[in-house]
Amino acid sequence: MTGILGGNPKDEPMHYGEIYNVWQASMMAKGAISAYRAYIFHAGDKDLKKILEALIDQAELEVSECDKLLTDNGIATAPNLPDRPDAKLEDIPVGARFTDPEIFASISTAIATGLVACSQVMAQSIREDVGALFGKYHLTKAALGLRILKLSKEKGWLIPPPLQIKRPEMVNA
Repeated sequence: MTGILGGNPKDEPMHYGEIYNVWQASMMAKGAISAYRAYIFHAGDKDLKKILEALIDQAELEVSECDKLLTDNGIATAPNLPDRPDAKLEDIPVGARFTDPEIFASISTAIATGLVACSQVMAQSIREDVGALFGKYHLTKAALGLRILKLSKEKGWLIPPPLQIKRPEMVNA
């Protein structure tokens, strides 16, 4: 194929939806970094802190890659949020402190939302490199989601929806 949408995908223009999606992904990741850093101060469980650190690492990678993609295409990036000052768990008043189950609920919701968002960007992209980038993020978020699920089961934080323990008997007519 030749023309404006042929050849190297990095040489193709991004369409407005791709630009917005990449910009929004960067902005969401910047917000996530700030929130996850605050959660680390609130978290008491060392395994939860490790997952939060992995989530921060992933969000920082997404910011770096999305901002580079935007910059390479002449698009201004969203501003970074200021760093938070350090805090100690024991200095946070009990009534103002997020509990480990609350942190789990928040990060698991964020992962689920991120998976849907990545799928949408992949479906809307016409540049293969943009679709592949969000496919990579999708796979990483799925793996992190599995880690979060396993941890929540081990710690007793998971509150499942109603379970069908006993199935009604089928009536043969």
